[in-house]
Amino acid sequence: MNLSFFDQFASPCLLGIPLILLSMLFPALLFPTPNTRWITNRLSTLQLWSIHSITKQLMTPLNKEGHKWALILTSLMMLLLTVNLLGLLPYTFTPTTQLSMNMALAFPLWLATLLTGLRNQPSISLGHLLPEGTPTPLIPALIMIETTSLLIRPLALGVRLTANLTAGHLLIQLISTAITTLLPIMPTVSILTTSILLLLTILELAVAMIQAYVFVLLLSLYLQENI
Repeated sequence: MNLSFFDQFASPCLLGIPLILLSMLFPALLFPTPNTRWITNRLSTLQLWSIHSITKQLMTPLNKEGHKWALILTSLMMLLLTVNLLGLLPYTFTPTTQLSMNMALAFPLWLATLLTGLRNQPSISLGHLLPEGTPTPLIPALIMIETTSLLIRPLALGVRLTANLTAGHLLIQLISTAITTLLPIMPTVSILTTSILLLLTILELAVAMIQAYVFVLLLSLYLQENI
């Protein structure tokens, strides 16, 4: 069967049942369950250290009112981080390459931050739509531009995450296909291309972590504007 490069982004199915929900829930099983012991193993210590570091980085730009969102933002960060990294393994499916899933994560959280601002401080939240000192003739145009930039935020969050991960997976597959094609013809070129593939894989590991961090960090900044 002739497969295209984009078949790797199709949601896997078993007996007609989509397995995307299973691929989203599976990373949670990799985390060790917490216990009440003071002295734990190295894996639990590493997990606690990473969660503490992530929470500290995300909560730094927020005031005390925004610390109520610590559990949601940290959990989202760990979910995106594990899903992105596990998607780089061979014969695995990356749910975050689906725009529908990323929009399902971005839109409700963005809307929650917006509604929080409109409920707690409506005048300040609406004041972001019109910069102070704007000339009177430019007021209608600036309000339309700022409203459009506000409404496009969840779309930018979802598209940024989808595009970065999809581009990285496609590059890895293209270079891997080139290596297998060149190996019987030009072994030396194939070996050199393998080194490029190794460097690209390391880059994709960094991109997977950075994009998860950027997604949640932008949500925390949107939250800071509305509290």
